[in-house]
Amino acid sequence: MLKKIIDRPVLATVISLIIVILGVIGLNQLAVTRFPDISPPTITVSGSYPGGNSETVIRSVVTPLEEQINGVEDMEYMKSTASNDGTFSISIIFKQGVNADQAAVNVQNRVQQATPILPQEVVRMGLTTSKQQNSMVLIFNIYTEDNKQYDETFLQNYANINLIPQVKRVKGVGQAMVFGLKDYSMRIWLNPQKMSSYGLEPADVSRAIADHSLESAPGKLGEESDAALEYVIRYKGKKNKPEQYENIIVKNTGSQVIRLKDVARVEFGAISNTGDNLSNGKNAVTVAIMQTTGSNANQIEIGVNKALDQLSKSFPPGIKYTKVMSTKERLDEATGQVKSTLIEAFILVFIVVFIFLQDFRSTIIPAVAVPVAIIGTFFFLLVLGFTINVLTLFALVLAIGIVVDDAIVVVEAVHSNMEGTGLSGREATHKAMSEITGAVISITLVMSAVFIPIGFMSGSAGLFYKQFAYTLAIAIMISAVNALTLTPALCAVFLKNNHSEEGKKPKGFGQRFAVAFNAGFNNMTNRYAKGVRFLIGRKWIAGGLIIAVIGVAGWLMYSTPKSFVPMEDDGFFMYTLSMPPGTALTKTTEVSNKINEILKGVDAVQENTSITGYNLLSNSAGPAYAMGFVKLKPKKERGGVQDIQEVVDMANAKLGVIKEGSVMTFRMPPVEGYGMTNDAEIVLQDRMGRDPQVLKAKADELIGRLMQVPEVAFAYTMFRADYPQMELEVNEDKAKQLGVSISNLLGTVQTYFSGDQSQNFSRFGKFYRVNIKADGVFRMDEQAFNDIFVKNEKGDMVPVNTLITLKKVYGPESVQRYNLYNSLNINVSPKHGVSNGELMGKLEQTLSQLPSDYSYEWTGLSLEEKSAGNQTIAIFGLCLLFVYLLLAAQYESYILPLAVMLSIPTGIVGAFLGIKAIGLDNNIYVQVGLIMLIGLLAKNAILIVEFAIQRRKAGLSILDSALEGGKARLRPIIMTSLAFIVGMVPLMISTGGMASGNKSISTSAAIGMLSGVVLGVFVIPVLYMFFQYLDEKFSTKKKFQKIENQLTNEHI
Repeated sequence: MLKKIIDRPVLATVISLIIVILGVIGLNQLAVTRFPDISPPTITVSGSYPGGNSETVIRSVVTPLEEQINGVEDMEYMKSTASNDGTFSISIIFKQGVNADQAAVNVQNRVQQATPILPQEVVRMGLTTSKQQNSMVLIFNIYTEDNKQYDETFLQNYANINLIPQVKRVKGVGQAMVFGLKDYSMRIWLNPQKMSSYGLEPADVSRAIADHSLESAPGKLGEESDAALEYVIRYKGKKNKPEQYENIIVKNTGSQVIRLKDVARVEFGAISNTGDNLSNGKNAVTVAIMQTTGSNANQIEIGVNKALDQLSKSFPPGIKYTKVMSTKERLDEATGQVKSTLIEAFILVFIVVFIFLQDFRSTIIPAVAVPVAIIGTFFFLLVLGFTINVLTLFALVLAIGIVVDDAIVVVEAVHSNMEGTGLSGREATHKAMSEITGAVISITLVMSAVFIPIGFMSGSAGLFYKQFAYTLAIAIMISAVNALTLTPALCAVFLKNNHSEEGKKPKGFGQRFAVAFNAGFNNMTNRYAKGVRFLIGRKWIAGGLIIAVIGVAGWLMYSTPKSFVPMEDDGFFMYTLSMPPGTALTKTTEVSNKINEILKGVDAVQENTSITGYNLLSNSAGPAYAMGFVKLKPKKERGGVQDIQEVVDMANAKLGVIKEGSVMTFRMPPVEGYGMTNDAEIVLQDRMGRDPQVLKAKADELIGRLMQVPEVAFAYTMFRADYPQMELEVNEDKAKQLGVSISNLLGTVQTYFSGDQSQNFSRFGKFYRVNIKADGVFRMDEQAFNDIFVKNEKGDMVPVNTLITLKKVYGPESVQRYNLYNSLNINVSPKHGVSNGELMGKLEQTLSQLPSDYSYEWTGLSLEEKSAGNQTIAIFGLCLLFVYLLLAAQYESYILPLAVMLSIPTGIVGAFLGIKAIGLDNNIYVQVGLIMLIGLLAKNAILIVEFAIQRRKAGLSILDSALEGGKARLRPIIMTSLAFIVGMVPLMISTGGMASGNKSISTSAAIGMLSGVVLGVFVIPVLYMFFQYLDEKFSTKKKFQKIENQLTNEHI
């Protein structure tokens, strides 16, 4: 078959052209993302209980829902949060690969089962079940250039009416989260004093508004009759203007008509005034775009940007929009770097190839073969459902240095057969392919087998490994097809035997350089042969070296800190402000404005968006909270301090002057969908269901011990249980004696102090809520209860303060649960130079000492790091096992493959020394690079061992076979390895948004390959000698005796 291919170059080129055409089709259809879609499917159930505090919401709403949802098919874990504003959310995280749509249906079915036992106010407000990831794809601001022209209420409602509906229709958008609660509302500000004087209570007002908030379908006149005309009867529907509400009659005694305006102040305004939103000091509304599970973040942002660009053309004068955080910008920078590196690596590789081959015709053959393998890979990525991301692009960069190997091996073998033989290119190609076809197939099988165990990996780390490894494996297999079809066909056509001219005096610089290079390389080869002979004569040195290398490699793998994905410079960080419990919003806003002014003094900061009344870390609202998004200038424009961590440290130092509250800065995690920080995340669980104060005390004690761990820079929790609260107690006996319904009493208090939002109206094409509540001056302190009255069963007004007592207590602003237990999150930041993996190992020593009635779990990215670390050792073992078994099958020996396997640690040592030297940890990029390195190092060993086996079969001694194998394959090994190493240089020196990932994968691969070549070429012949001797002694002794007898008979 191969002979036919060599003689049919058109057939060979057609095969390659088909591969390229399919690759181009795949390239045009593949989605572009930063990382593979590794975030687990997440379903969120959310709602609100007006007037409920966090503990009440947990008891009466969250717990019943959790008990029904718990155990839903393929659920991984569940976490819940409830705040004092009555809002709650339950996030159910599912196993990787679960269909998010089916998961949402399953959760919704469970929610429906719990609905009958939930408070009616919750059901009436509505429960929302949505599929979304806990990651922000895009954050943008709609802001005014003049604060006097537009306030935040107008901006937010303008966005809700004109922007958000279109943004939500972009494919893949799970939620357009608007920070702040400033939706329009009809505010009914009750005056309790006037209410009681007229004998009214809030329920009377609610009923009156309900009677005037009706939609009706009266029907038609003349329908189905003999009438000449038919009329549709219309009813004006619900009221939607303040003056209409003001005239609603709330009481009519016959002699007196009391309208709403007599007992309340009515205005059309924001439903809540619990926070402010500024962008560089300008009134703004901030919108965060969340994606649905399985969607393409890049395509989402493209769609949202297109919608914003179109909508901005019709913005009112003075309104603009700006992007605060962009996933696409990070993606474009990351993929752009790798794409440029792909071209640079291609050029550098072929400079190396040209230096070794010294012939343009010989160099052009690999230059043609490599693009075929790279481009053809895209088609199979499409078939497998992968995307173009930094992992697949990394794999293709590395593939350049690998796939060129097969072409170089073929070209070099053809040259060897032409040298001193007078064979033509075609004849030399036939002879070369008969010698190296087995080696090419062996190398391909081994390089592919290395990646087979990757398919057994689960979780997010498994997806990382798979996309990298399978991309590389596909490119290698296509390269092998090229090496057996296109490359020999091109060799037969293009290569000419010029070796007869070697004795002539060289002309020109090129020829002189080639002669000098070859002479130098031949001299090095002879010295190499002497070195190998020296080691063979002193096997104890080689044996000691191999044992030492294996020991050091094992120690380095164990001791090097582990992590999941390294942090990158994404030009963005966030901060939170926590004021003392009970702080009013005005004071929080004042301190937040001070932060704004301080950040203006940081040269690297381009834009600062501040939001008061909300804490993103704890996902809770409250007047003592504030937060901000800080966008940095491009790296080259940051002045003297360019590194993002240095900028964050500088900002921290400047923010140290803030004494009124606690300011914390944090960077987004490198992988979207795993929380808001890159800290190690611990969930502390109370298994006994005690008060939040007890759990907080235990957390404080634990944090104190964690801070004593040397690797810990800072440990903290956002949970607070010391917010001032009033505990209301009802004298039930007295209420019964006075004929007061307790439910009516509590309903009256709830409406006055929390509000009644049971009614709604339509305006601007949207539904808004009517909010009935006591005016602000009647809710200042506990004295407000003196003005509140409630009706008894006779209709008499009874003062509320005679039926209740108030007690000052302390409680949490928000409450959290994790897998059905009361819990809180503890975040731990490592010291500089300490990886999260190393930190988590140290933390577990302290966490294991928790009492039995408390427990802990890792969550978010920490959970993924933990599970990934547990799989890595097993996967590496499987990779080595698969390589060994394939070689055993190839050589028909269980002993001889050990000559290849024991040479692999020579490269692993270099890989870990390389990443230690530049301060990196053992992250997922290093790990995928090591798996690839196993195949490359095995390939070099196979080239030597395969040739030595052929020489042994030809009748040479074991010693001579080992020496011949090393000498004959030294040039292609150094050429291919050097080409690979040089191809890594652009990644090793890269800067920008993916510098850490670039350096992790390239340094480990390049330095590992360097040490593997420098040490491996000396130890492989020694290993071959040792294991060939054992193989012949214990299993195949008679086989070689027969070969020798046959050779003797042929000579006779």
